Amino acid sequence: MLHNAAQTYQSNQVTTASPSELTLMLYNGAIKFIKQAKLSLAERDYLKTHESCIKVQNILYELMSSLRREYPISGEFNKMYDYMLRRIVEANMRKSIEILDEVEDLFVQFRDTWKEAMVLAKTQG
Repeated sequence: MLHNAAQTYQSNQVTTASPSELTLMLYNGAIKFIKQAKLSLAERDYLKTHESCIKVQNILYELMSSLRREYPISGEFNKMYDYMLRRIVEANMRKSIEILDEVEDLFVQFRDTWKEAMVLAKTQG
């Protein structure tokens, strides 16, 4: 019962969120799944590690596909997302917490910068 309520709440959040809020959700989701991958890796549960890494890959694919190519900065974002994608695949293959830490740090930087940009956009109207 609680699981269904949580799923309904999460679904409502996604369907009513603005594009900027969705991007923030993707960043937060990637960080969550990287943390899960690191925990699973420490527990030597390689299947869960793999599944969490795949979820991060899917988030990166979504971020890449949502870029608006008419803005020059999109090319730079795409390069960074592509790098992160290659690194998460490598982390999954090598079972490397160090690489997971690197990708997590990049996501944290993206997320924190994105949150600041959202605040600035609201205050500047």
